[in-house]
Amino acid sequence: MVKIIITGVCGKVGSTILNLALNDKDFDVVGTLEAKTHPLIGKKIGSSEDKSVNKLYIEGDLSNIINKCDVVIDFTEPKASLEYFRLALKNKKAIVIGTTGLSESTLTEINETCDSRVVISPNMSIGMNLMFQTVEMLSKIMKDDYDIEIVEMHHKMKKDAPSGTAEKLKDIIEASEPARNWIETFGRKGIIGERKKEELGILSLRGGDVVGEHTVMFAGVGERLEITHRAYSRENFARGALLAAKWLNNQAPGIYSMKDVLGI
Repeated sequence: MVKIIITGVCGKVGSTILNLALNDKDFDVVGTLEAKTHPLIGKKIGSSEDKSVNKLYIEGDLSNIINKCDVVIDFTEPKASLEYFRLALKNKKAIVIGTTGLSESTLTEINETCDSRVVISPNMSIGMNLMFQTVEMLSKIMKDDYDIEIVEMHHKMKKDAPSGTAEKLKDIIEASEPARNWIETFGRKGIIGERKKEELGILSLRGGDVVGEHTVMFAGVGERLEITHRAYSRENFARGALLAAKWLNNQAPGIYSMKDVLGI
């Protein structure tokens, strides 16, 4: 049984992870965490009749409980994720990070200092990670004969744009031809002239309660190939995070992606 702490437990993904983990015999939820200023700090998770979660209180300081766990699962915000990574590293605990919008300096610190076990991915969905693999293959094959564009849409409350997943797709496409002088174009307006061969368009849409939608278009002469992933529920992110936690608990120190978790 893997002992886990869930950060951001009152958030949409965090609460979904909690509900799934409590019903999975492979996990023991030993702690839940929220921001120190959250109004529910110190409160029990769930109702008083819900005996499965009565032992859990929402904590505000990971350092007080981190030694109880094997793995921390983190879906919060960039500043908090870096703090939790540092605590996991200090206490030699594994951590799964699904937070998006991490800065280059944060990623650099994780890569340069990590001697523990980390899975980090902007999207924990199994389907989305298969799309990463497919886009990588297509980008290497289609190359100069196709113009590539990325379109993503999320709910109106999402804070970062483009999404971390769209950024990952962009990086995969650019890595397929590293010698090309890619021109990243984030939306277009006005008299912009003919599309340049090196352009890679990324468009972010926001509205409603859309969980997440990503499309990569390969537009050629006489045909267009589109690869689309639509997330209808946050359960796919939560299930991927739990799968990553279970897998990571048995790994050697290192920085891993969902590609490693899935063996693809």
